Amino acid sequence: MTVALDQPEALIIPRPGVSALLPSRIREIANAGMGRTDLAAFWFGESDRPTPAFIREAGMASLAAGETYYTQNLGRPALREALSRYVSGLHGVEVAPERIVVTGSGVSALMLVAQMLVSPGDRVVMITPIWPNIAEIPRILGGEVARVPLTISGGRWSLDLERLLAALTPETRLLVINSPSNPTGWTIDRGDQIAILAHCRRHGIWVMSDDVYERLVYTGTMGVAPSMLGLAGPEDRVISVNSFSKAWCMTGWRVGWIVAPEALMPDFTKVIEYNTSCVADFIQHGAIAALSPNRGEAAVADLLHELKASRRLLLEGLREFPEIECPEADGAMYAFFRIAGRSDDMPLARELIDTAGLGLAPGSAFGPEGEGWLRWCFAARPEKIVDGLGKLERFLRR
Repeated sequence: MTVALDQPEALIIPRPGVSALLPSRIREIANAGMGRTDLAAFWFGESDRPTPAFIREAGMASLAAGETYYTQNLGRPALREALSRYVSGLHGVEVAPERIVVTGSGVSALMLVAQMLVSPGDRVVMITPIWPNIAEIPRILGGEVARVPLTISGGRWSLDLERLLAALTPETRLLVINSPSNPTGWTIDRGDQIAILAHCRRHGIWVMSDDVYERLVYTGTMGVAPSMLGLAGPEDRVISVNSFSKAWCMTGWRVGWIVAPEALMPDFTKVIEYNTSCVADFIQHGAIAALSPNRGEAAVADLLHELKASRRLLLEGLREFPEIECPEADGAMYAFFRIAGRSDDMPLARELIDTAGLGLAPGSAFGPEGEGWLRWCFAARPEKIVDGLGKLERFLRR
C-alpha cells in the first residue's frame, strides 16, 4: 500500500508488534515519584548497597590499564572459565566453559535466547505473575505467550503442576521458569522440576530457566535454589540465564551469562555480534573479581545475611496490619502483598506516592494475575524499611 506524503503521521509508526507492547508500569510509577526527597522508594529490584569495593577496584584497574577495546563475542576466556568453575561448583555438575556465553546484562541474555528460539507464532508458556520484561520479549519477536498463574495454598505461593503440564502441549516451543520468582519469591522444588523436565523432553519443548535470584534463598541450608542445570544433561534443550546484578549488587554494570548446549555456540556468536558485539573489557574484569572464591562468596554471604534480616523486619511489619495479605515465599528480594478492599493497584501506587511518600511497584506490572497487589523490594537498610512501614501505617490509619 502506498502512503501519501501529505499524511506524515502515517509514516511515523513502528510495526504493529512493537506498538502492541505494554509499557512498564514499574517505570511509570517510578517516574511519577523520582526526584522527591521525602519519598521512601522500594519500586526497583536492586539493593541500596553499592557494588563491593574489590569488584569496583578490578574494573577501575582495567580502565586504568587502557583495556577499552573489543573483546570476544562470547566473553573473555578467563571469565567463561571462572563462570564454569562457579556454576559447576554451585550445582554439582560439570558445566564446560564452551557452554557459557557472557552477555551485556541478564535482560540481554533473555532477549538473545528468545532470538535464538522464538519465531512468529511460536507458543511460549510462562509461570506468572512474572517480570514484565520476560513476558514482553517473546511478543517483540511475534511469539504468543500463554500464562500459568501461581496459586496461594496454606499461605504460600504454590505451583499447580498439573495445570502447567496441561499447558505444555506438543505445539509449545518454549517454557520459561523464573525461580526464585520476581515478584512473588516463589521457588520451585526439585520434584516439580523433575516432572517438568521429563514432560518437556517427551515433547521436545525448550526450557529457559531464569536463575537470576538463585543465591537469594532463605530456607534450608542449600545456599542456592534448585536449578534445571542440576538435572539436565549438556545436550538437553535447557538454557539457564543469569546475572551479576542481584547477588553481587552489580545492577548498573549490565553483565550476565547464559549456559546452553554447546551446539548453539556458533549461532550465539552471530546473534551477539549483531546485537552488542561484546561486553566491555573492564566490566568483565569486575565480573571475574566477583567470582573469586573467597571475596566473592564472602560478599554474597554478607548480602544474604542482611537480606534475611530485612526480609524478617518487613514481613513481620506487614503482618501487623490485619487488612494485608502477604503469602510466604522462599526466595528473591520482594514482599508481594495486597490490601483488602483495594484492587486498583495502579491508582493505589500513585496514591501511596502522593499522600504517604511511599514508592512501591504495582502488581499489575507483572501481568493480570498481579492486579490488586503491590511489590516491595526489601533489599534496603533497616531504617529505610522502618520508615516505609511507618508511612504505610499512617496511610492505612488515616
